[in-house]
Amino acid sequence: MYKFATATVTFLLQCVFVVNGKTIFGVFRSDLAREKNGQYITKFFYQAGNGLMVYRLENVPAAVQKDARLLMFHNTQGFDNLSCLDRLSHAQLSITLSAEQHNQTIPQQSFPQAWHILYVDRYTCQEQEILGPSEDLKFQIILLNPDSAGNPLDHFSAEEAGLHSFYFLLILAYFIASCIYMQPLWQALYKGGPMHTVLKVLSIALLLQGMSVLFNYIHMARYARDGVGTPLMGSLAEFCDMVAQVQMLYMLLSLCMGWTLSRSRKSQSKPLQWDSSPTSTSLAVGAVLTQGVLLVWEQFEDTEHHSFHAQRSIPGLLLMLLRVVLAVLLASVLYHITSSERSALKRDFYLHFAKGCFLWFLCHPVLVLISGIFNEHQQEKVIAIGVILCQSISVIVLYQLFLSRSLYWEVSSLSSVTLPLSMSRGPRGRF
Repeated sequence: MYKFATATVTFLLQCVFVVNGKTIFGVFRSDLAREKNGQYITKFFYQAGNGLMVYRLENVPAAVQKDARLLMFHNTQGFDNLSCLDRLSHAQLSITLSAEQHNQTIPQQSFPQAWHILYVDRYTCQEQEILGPSEDLKFQIILLNPDSAGNPLDHFSAEEAGLHSFYFLLILAYFIASCIYMQPLWQALYKGGPMHTVLKVLSIALLLQGMSVLFNYIHMARYARDGVGTPLMGSLAEFCDMVAQVQMLYMLLSLCMGWTLSRSRKSQSKPLQWDSSPTSTSLAVGAVLTQGVLLVWEQFEDTEHHSFHAQRSIPGLLLMLLRVVLAVLLASVLYHITSSERSALKRDFYLHFAKGCFLWFLCHPVLVLISGIFNEHQQEKVIAIGVILCQSISVIVLYQLFLSRSLYWEVSSLSSVTLPLSMSRGPRGRF
């Protein structure tokens, strides 16, 4: 698991893209516009009210000679079935690139809507090849929403509005919780014992989640000022979250598969011993590697800086399917254990453990389904905020379970050899 994370860090840090709602730098290319029936630039959710689009252009004479324009559309669905001229005729706004800088006010709208921006020129719908060299045009586009006073100064799109404040509040909550629980948690880790490995895994996962939130906040704080932000921080946030996801998955699968495989051949006096057999290890590692590959693939399919997407891509859908399958596997494992367990205390322990695991595995697929009832500009926020909160709650539930003296310590008091969550591979001593 750790080798996989190390191998992908350099790979992920190269994913430095600009987020959706932005200041954009680039080049208008006639050949690309002709090939694609219009060079697609970006999409931006404008809030209700008057938004603003500002472009800055180099080499204005070349733009005028090519009759260069920016077209803005509300909807691009079905464009592939339209001819080039029909596609261009559907534009709600057409902006001629005839000045070094131009401010275009977006028409008043009653609710947030997505606007798509395309570049076209006189060669876009031309059937013949472009004769002679065609100069590329360097540009900068700034997209702005109205702020609380109605002035177009807000760089955030409608689907990102409020995330900056959410990350700030989450950082504050992490800080307060760490001040309260750091000392008892450190004491539990320092004492060692049967819960040492599990507590370390949970602590590292929670630390990675906190770092992801901090990096996202830094990125958005800078982004609020210039519309560019710090893309490296966004990439680091995604990487930290990916490592946390992989680490938690490996721990939960190792424990569950170890319980299942060990119960069939261990004596009833030691029914809960964690088994690091080649079969259980290979199953856990296989699922972890599959999730890791899908996470990396998903980041390249969707270049926006969100750790949790609305899953409109193939790797995103496969990732959701994997989580559902793992949840079903976990449910069958725990049902088999609890149905044959006579101790009410142990059944209670397994049920609490199942709640934490199900919340971790199923929160993302369930929230993606629930987000369908919300407007398009609200879906990403519902998924991102919901998944972060649910997985944080899941870690807290597992913390309480593993540190509970009234539950786990009584379950595990018979013998340190029978502890379900001791992941040591060597001989197990008593604590």
